[in-house]
Formats: sequence, structure tokens, C-alpha cells
Amino acid sequence: MQIQPLGPLHGSIMVPGDKSISHRAVMLGALASGTTHITGFLMGEDCLATIDCFRKMGVPIEVREDEVIVEGVGLHGLAAPEEALYTGNSGTTTRLLCGILSGQPFTVTLNGDASIQKRPMGRVIRPLREMGASIEGKNDNYCPLTLYPSELHGIEYRLPVASAQLKSAILLAGLYAEGQTTVIEPAPSRDHTERMFRTLGVEIETHGNIITLNPPEDLHAVDITIPGDISSAAFFLTAGAIVPGSELTIRGVGVNPTRTGILDVLRAMGADITESNFCDEAEPVCDLTVRYRPLHGTEIGGSIIPRLIDELPVIAVAAAFAEGETVIRDAQELKVKESNRIAAMAAELSKAGVNVEETEDGMIIRGGTTPHGAAFETYGDHRIAMSLAVLALAANGASRIHDPDVVAISYPDFFDTLQQLGG
Repeated sequence: MQIQPLGPLHGSIMVPGDKSISHRAVMLGALASGTTHITGFLMGEDCLATIDCFRKMGVPIEVREDEVIVEGVGLHGLAAPEEALYTGNSGTTTRLLCGILSGQPFTVTLNGDASIQKRPMGRVIRPLREMGASIEGKNDNYCPLTLYPSELHGIEYRLPVASAQLKSAILLAGLYAEGQTTVIEPAPSRDHTERMFRTLGVEIETHGNIITLNPPEDLHAVDITIPGDISSAAFFLTAGAIVPGSELTIRGVGVNPTRTGILDVLRAMGADITESNFCDEAEPVCDLTVRYRPLHGTEIGGSIIPRLIDELPVIAVAAAFAEGETVIRDAQELKVKESNRIAAMAAELSKAGVNVEETEDGMIIRGGTTPHGAAFETYGDHRIAMSLAVLALAANGASRIHDPDVVAISYPDFFDTLQQLGG
């Protein structure tokens, strides 16, 4: 795909539903008693993989154009699948399912694509085994994973890193455990699981960074509206901030405080971003408007990293156009995403003439000179592909992006939306 910068971006858009919340809505809807209607569901490959896994375990799920209907089978109603559950490219599906499947009375195997088979699972396996789960994996760390019938007990577990996937896997296993399950976070991570638990009637308490769950008798189905994904909005917020003359609005974006690090960082860099039409039900939502303004470098690290870990590739693009130095640190987690996102972004930014230095836990980007177009690789990573497309919108000269279709993992209509805005 070739991208030619054409000038300012203008318009009003909606981005797809939040990926993290879409996964959890299907999972908890499947375990609830009753019918769950999900609107705003992300029809991306990762979330469709979650639907496929639960269908194979006997959960009736209907996918319509703008709605997903889940006929819940109850907390103890899942059936043994006739084949291995295939999670595709989805780390969220794989890790959260580990928690749910740890407490089932049947044997099941989880596997994914080549990328998933390289992503470490030992961090999830260890606490689940402490709870009594019986799990075997390749080299005790990788898919395929086989989970055997087990009786679980609650534990108190201190997370080694702030990870919503790890936290959620433990809490989901806690639904099937005898006694309380407590998770202690080193820093806050996204709390969509806790919020949805409360909506479905699960007794869960949060005191600072300590989360305690009491196992319920059952979950009660509710209708769920998925807000726009701030991780998808981040690409357009950055595009509006770096393409001169741009002004655009993204409507109905989820602004859960555990996810808004992208707003904090862009504003720290000088971006003009305003919020309007705020409402707060199960998740806080608002419209975000961004207007072009020259950016400057900043430092990004510490407790903010879990609040923007998925947005760091596109933040690196913003840094390439910002005057001065931007330092990203404490982001080792980027190495075990769909690709090694530190190495990938450093390599691709360098192709565009950006002064970038890869570090052990992040990168140093010295901006101030407009990047030029280049032929970019995507590494099979949807966020790398979309980040480089944003760079191409403001670069000098045309760019070419190899394997752009990988964006279908989280944002199938990404390039159509870019064109709608004038890109």
C-alpha cells in the first residue's frame, strides 16, 4: 500500500469498540445466566477468535451487523470442546482463557498462530498453578497449553509487573476457587475486568492496588455497550497533532483513567486535545477533539507505562515530529507483544531518517526534522502498521507499507477511516 501525504485532516469519526472490553464482554456473557446483548463490539480478528473459542465450548453466540448476542450457559455450564481452542493472534484471549479453563472439569488445549506460540505464558501459568491448576505448556512457557481438571483455591498474589492480562487471568480463575482471591499490583493496570465483574454482580473490592474477589454462586447477564477504543483513537489523535492544519473529533471514546496515558503524554508534548460530551456509566466515555500544534519532546516512564503500553508505537511517531528529545523507558513489555515493538519501531523510524536509539527498556528519539517517506515493514503487527501509516501522513514524500492487511486484527476499516478524513 502506498500513502501520499495530502495535507490537513478534518472531520468527525467513531473508532471501533474497545478491544479489551469486547473480549471480556463475550467471556463474562458466556459465563453468566441469561442473555447478554453487546453493542459496539469490535469485529476484529482477535475478538472474533474469542467468540469462536466459546462457541466450541457450547455457548450459543449470534453475530449481527451491530450487535453480538450471547446466550450464557452459567458459571459451570461450559462443555468440553471437541478440538483444541485456537486463539489466533490474540494474547488477551489466550491468557484470560487460561484463568477460566483452569477451573473447568474437562481437559482442553489452547493454541494460537506463530506469533502466539512465541509469546511467553509462564507469567500466567505460575500463579494459576499456585491456585491448584494443572497446566502443561511447551518448555513450560509457550503454547500449545493443555489444562486438566483441577480444584482451585484462592491465593494472595503479588504481580511481578503491572499487567491487566495477568491480573484478569487470576481473577477469572478466582471465580472457580475456594475462598478469596487477592491480587496486589505494583502499579494500576486497566481495570475493565473489575468493572464488568461488578456490573454482573460479582463481589470484588479494590483498596489502592489491592483487588480481592469473593467467588460468586453465579453471574447475572446484563446488556453491555462497548465504548470506542482509545488505543484505536490514539492513531487519529497523533495524526491530528502532527499533520499541520488538522482538526478532527473522535466521538464516543472510552476514557477509563487506567487507559488515558496517551492523553497525558500528548498533552505533555504540547498537543491541543479537548474533551466534550462526557458520561460515565459502566465505563467513562467522551468525545475527543485534536487540533494541530507543534510538539516538543518529553520523558515517558514509571507508573504511566501500564496506562499506555499499547500506544507507545504511535507515541514514538509523535516524538519523531516533536522538537527535542523524547525518552521512553520502563517499557520492556513491548518486547513480548505481537512483535518486539521496541526493535521494530526503532528500525522503521530509522528508515524515515529519524534519529532514534534503541535501549534495553525503550528508546530515545531526537525529533525536530521532518521524517521522509520510506518502504516500511509491519512485522505482522497491527499497531506497528497503523503507527507507520500515521507517520506517512506527515512525512516528506510517499511511503509504502508492506502487509497493511494486518490492521484487521483490531481495526479492519482503519485505512477507509484515514481516507474519510482526507488522508
